[in-house]
Amino acid sequence: MQVLSSKQKKYLKSQAHPLKPMVQIGKSGVTPQSIQSIETALGQHELVKVKFIAFKEDKEAFLDVILEGCSAQFVSMIGHVLTLYREHEEKEKQKYRLPE
Repeated sequence: MQVLSSKQKKYLKSQAHPLKPMVQIGKSGVTPQSIQSIETALGQHELVKVKFIAFKEDKEAFLDVILEGCSAQFVSMIGHVLTLYREHEEKEKQKYRLPE
């Protein structure tokens, strides 16, 4: 998995701006079920926002767990909202064309 360049991150941030968070991390923290929800959302949408309702002070600690569990790439963390990206395996189903 390649690392996103700053140009690619900027493009993805602009695409993610109007999106609403699809997954919320609540009082249970990051569980296998929340990882599975993020996985499903990434498989369908490629670009996903995750909102921390609880554990706001521990969100950086959970970041590595989420990235490793979902095989996703970090785009940004603004406030308590994390944006993740994972390219769709099938080229014809990819929604985003990353700049070089």
